Amino acid sequence: MLTCYVTAVQCEWMENRGRRGPNLDSRFKAITAGNNVNVEGATHKQVVDLIKSGGDVLTLTVISVTPQEAEKLEPFEDLSYASVDYSEKRSLPISVPDYHVRERKHERYVVFNVHMAGRHLCSRRYREFAALHMALKKEFIGFNFPKLPGKWPFQLSELQLDARRRGLEQYLEKVCAVRVIAESDIMQEFLADRLEEDGDQGPAVDLKVLLPDREVVTITVAKAASVSDVYDAVCSRVGLDAETARYFYLFEIVEYNFERKLQPHEHPHTLYVQNYSTASVTCLAIRRWLFNVNRPLSEQALTWTFWQTVDEVNRGHISAGERLYQLKALQDASRKHEYLKLAKELSGYGDIVFPHCACDSRKEGHVVPAVGTPAFKLHAAKEDGTLESQVVEFHWNTITRWEVDEEGMAFCFQYTRQDNRPPRWLKLFTPYYTFLSDCFDRIAEEAKWDDPGE
Repeated sequence: MLTCYVTAVQCEWMENRGRRGPNLDSRFKAITAGNNVNVEGATHKQVVDLIKSGGDVLTLTVISVTPQEAEKLEPFEDLSYASVDYSEKRSLPISVPDYHVRERKHERYVVFNVHMAGRHLCSRRYREFAALHMALKKEFIGFNFPKLPGKWPFQLSELQLDARRRGLEQYLEKVCAVRVIAESDIMQEFLADRLEEDGDQGPAVDLKVLLPDREVVTITVAKAASVSDVYDAVCSRVGLDAETARYFYLFEIVEYNFERKLQPHEHPHTLYVQNYSTASVTCLAIRRWLFNVNRPLSEQALTWTFWQTVDEVNRGHISAGERLYQLKALQDASRKHEYLKLAKELSGYGDIVFPHCACDSRKEGHVVPAVGTPAFKLHAAKEDGTLESQVVEFHWNTITRWEVDEEGMAFCFQYTRQDNRPPRWLKLFTPYYTFLSDCFDRIAEEAKWDDPGE
């Protein structure tokens, strides 16, 4: 049987120390002894191991020590904050360029607008900056934080408000320059865009959107604007008619070779600020949302389709082969009709090609899914995405059902097989499973457009 002598507060200290981290009050310190073993100066782990070795029965006798004695008996452990690396610095283009007055629920107050790389991240009151400062000081004890601009009990003048704005900007610049602090949950929570609980759509923000012809347009929308709101604003900005607008939509640039169609519940501004470090001027783009390549299109739609096709040829999504030089010779918007006529004859034209992913039908390697009007294709690839020779095509009249597995982050579809064999399910493990499902739905929808029975 193990007999231990600890202070009452020492019990709580040992139990909660792992959860509380290094910021413990000095009263949670004392001497522990048991099994005739002197553990004065022992670490928390050593004491716990000693208790565990005592078997199923533990007897505790409470004694008292003064805080001064407890301080002397505190073991010299490697505290977590001492190991934090504050030396890794990076330059983040963070700024507080302006402020504005907000009125809500009979309250009038000033919020300071925080930008990253020219994109509006959030708007915060001075007291929110003060709360951030206190939270960071508690979390990062070993760091010498700069001072916040001082409080002032009276209403500030324009000159004083601008001085406070500059001070807050300098504070964020210095703090966010330290990588471990900039990437902490506290800082990320402060910078995160969040919608107001009272349903306010937030202040107006500017969003840059890349068009298929490589032009970038800037639109002004509410910070909480939906995907459809942003797309409608782009259509209005460029004068896109309602019929043509059916054939395009708002996408997120995930990487050079892939764009993801946005979902109705998403907020483009949130994506916009989350991707502030992207090499592109924006992560939002208008892309074709049409698989039927023979659909009659307006001149503007043809121009956009032409430039997107040029991109797809350059990316290798359209197999140009020996026709590449002919396409290069026609690569001018004034010859778009000739270019598109030639491109329609090539494999992959009009397809949406997804990044490589795992498939339950392949024991080794990956597949590259491609959705197009003729068929749904799975191109065999290595796990690094390198294409192999095998391509399996599933014609749409053989695909009977499809669904998403959100828990498994997978897209599933069922197809019929020859020789009276039962239908088979295939599963693709991709983070873009919802977009794949949207593509299948769109193929089915387009098939009804020209169906006289509909």
